[in-house]
Amino acid sequence: MATNKRVFTLRLSDEVFDKIGVLATNEHRSMTNYIEYVLIQHLEQIEEKHGKIKIDEIQ
Repeated sequence: MATNKRVFTLRLSDEVFDKIGVLATNEHRSMTNYIEYVLIQHLEQIEEKHGKIKIDEIQ
């Protein structure tokens, strides 16, 4: 199954990694899916407060 998602490396301390693992497990999600979910939620909150993020303005 093809996906249009980009892959990148994320370095985390052992403590942060383990805590995210606990939260992901509690939500019945993979760590990757949980991190994506949390980031999407954060982006939505930022855009609600400050307006849409204009991607075409990124250099």
